[in-house]
Amino acid sequence: FTPDFPPQSAEGDGREDAQMTQDVFRRRVFYIPGFDPFPPRRYRELYRTESQEQARIYDYTIAQEPLRGTDNFGWRVTSTIEGRDTVSDITVLTWSDLVKSSMDRGGVLWTYLSLIKTAWIYISSAALRDVMKLRKGPVIAALYPVGFLIAQLGFAILCAAVLSSVLWPVHSVLGIVSWGIIWPILALFQKYDGKIFAHYLMQDYAHTTRHGGAYDPELSTRLDAFGHNIEQALNDGYDEVLVVGHSSGAHLGVSVLARLERAGVVTRKSPVSFLSLGHVVPMVSFLPAATELRSDLKQMAHSGARSVASLIPRLRAGVCERSCHPCRSRLMRP
Repeated sequence: FTPDFPPQSAEGDGREDAQMTQDVFRRRVFYIPGFDPFPPRRYRELYRTESQEQARIYDYTIAQEPLRGTDNFGWRVTSTIEGRDTVSDITVLTWSDLVKSSMDRGGVLWTYLSLIKTAWIYISSAALRDVMKLRKGPVIAALYPVGFLIAQLGFAILCAAVLSSVLWPVHSVLGIVSWGIIWPILALFQKYDGKIFAHYLMQDYAHTTRHGGAYDPELSTRLDAFGHNIEQALNDGYDEVLVVGHSSGAHLGVSVLARLERAGVVTRKSPVSFLSLGHVVPMVSFLPAATELRSDLKQMAHSGARSVASLIPRLRAGVCERSCHPCRSRLMRP
């Protein structure tokens, strides 16, 4: 993150342009991961390797060391960019333990039962209709795991049908038993899901729709803990407190900041910024019980916090539109 991030404010946030481009020498960064079971050190190592590569490409210096004096996992980054020295203290706000407990239920049968349940929730609540109104990018992303899982099931059934037709003339029992090949084929697909992430994304969707889009008590308690960390940082004299949310972590970040704003911790004078790195806000906010998230989105759309949405360039034409900005959705329900 360069010292003058973010470069400009959103329209109507009531801040002067000069305030938006002020130098930031000390920054506190809170990273909220998506639906990932990985330990925090994974993000540290990714940051270490990729930041060095970025420094090589753009010709600046950057160094990393452990972050001391905190109970959370983090690291300190010192850099010199365009002649300015910057210190960023980065902390990962983890909820991977909750993700693991949800994924532990996994299995081929559980995945397909989750697909049926999730599809029913989206169809019966008209949430799918609202998702289909979005640009093609988020629609494709939403339907991707469903399409792949159905295709895998179709392929397994086709293989079983072909095998059965070959073995049935030999003996009818062999023809019937051959249908049992469906399960091993589906299990094989799940084993190599790290290549296509269909089962993984279905588990993510199932976790989100488990309470119809509402936060379960454990996750809500964790969001309060995240807010406590951000509140402490606001009292430590940083020039900027930056909350970064990736994927599912983006809407969690929105809710954390909205709670802090309602509590009076975050005001228009607070040096708070929010950055989303891809998000699934429309898919979650359209769910019937996501009333808290919709309220949080409405509040953050008029918040004093600076908000920037960042997406993959090749998907920008499909998803990087104002209608898909995590805090400025035109399709947001009341």
